Amino acid sequence: MRKNRLGRTEIEVSELCLGSMTWGTQNTEAEGHAQIDMALDHGVNFIDTAEMYPVNPVRPETVGRTEEIIGSWVAANAARRGDVIIATKVSGEGNRNVRDGAPISRATIAGAVEDSLRRLQTDYIDLYQLHWPNRGSYHFRQNWSYDPSGQDRGATVAHMIEVLEVMAELHQAGKIRHFGLSNETAWGMATWLRLAEERDLPRAVSIQNEYSLLCRLYDTDLAELSINEDAGLLAFSPLAAGLLSGKYAGDVAPEGTRRALNPTLGGRTAPRVWEAVSGYLAIASEHGLDPCQMALAWAARRPFTTSAIFGATTPGQLGTALGAAEITLSDAVLAEIDAIHRAHPMPY
Repeated sequence: MRKNRLGRTEIEVSELCLGSMTWGTQNTEAEGHAQIDMALDHGVNFIDTAEMYPVNPVRPETVGRTEEIIGSWVAANAARRGDVIIATKVSGEGNRNVRDGAPISRATIAGAVEDSLRRLQTDYIDLYQLHWPNRGSYHFRQNWSYDPSGQDRGATVAHMIEVLEVMAELHQAGKIRHFGLSNETAWGMATWLRLAEERDLPRAVSIQNEYSLLCRLYDTDLAELSINEDAGLLAFSPLAAGLLSGKYAGDVAPEGTRRALNPTLGGRTAPRVWEAVSGYLAIASEHGLDPCQMALAWAARRPFTTSAIFGATTPGQLGTALGAAEITLSDAVLAEIDAIHRAHPMPY
């Protein structure tokens, strides 16, 4: 398994990261543990979670359950804690399932970190991320109506400084090793980095945004920022919530899948998506590739990607995903992928 440096830190993470957001709803504790063991056996050393997980759906009564499942694995495998890089996230403004939707602040971070440490049964969190910015963002299909004109720059900058100071304190206390961002913009990431440099405070080491063959908002300004600032992408939904596997063609929603629980797959099942999906599936078929492995290998090997985060609900799905580390996409495949992207640049 290839490893990439996490920002400018001493940490190297596997190019594939095990996502965990189904553990506690679609997957049991035992299944979550088995996934961790299998992933580690294949060279994965990176697990991503969040305090609000599991999803499908997010409910107040299940918030934190995924962290608890990871924590029970940590407790049973204490000698292996150093072998695993654990990333989690603090929820932001608007999610009523966590702290009644309170925005990220010094107070909410302080409490959230303690809760995550307790559930994870660990003394430290390797990567602590802001799940989304207080000011909002264009992610999750909000790009179609995004309007930042109502933002208060002064308040945003003051908030960022407060958060950076809290991260410095948590790092000094040994509770977190590094911090990162998620669902951020180029302006946001650049501002976080500038403020950290000006005040000698911890710099964000990564940015976790959606990225796949079907969602390539990262390809321009954020890609340039990642390369020049050593703040790589942690790509979530590299399989586009399963669309790139081919199992959701048309109105098909197999029992027990995410689409059976979330019919629009978070707004991804737009009318124009199916032709794009068909194009990518045809490339995989023509070149004898598994479509999931093709999509994962492509996302993981982009020049700005640190790791691609995938999830699985069955051992078979997990094995297929892990196999992406063993394949290399030819120049012919990459050229055909580029052609489909040009024909279908923003399918949802």
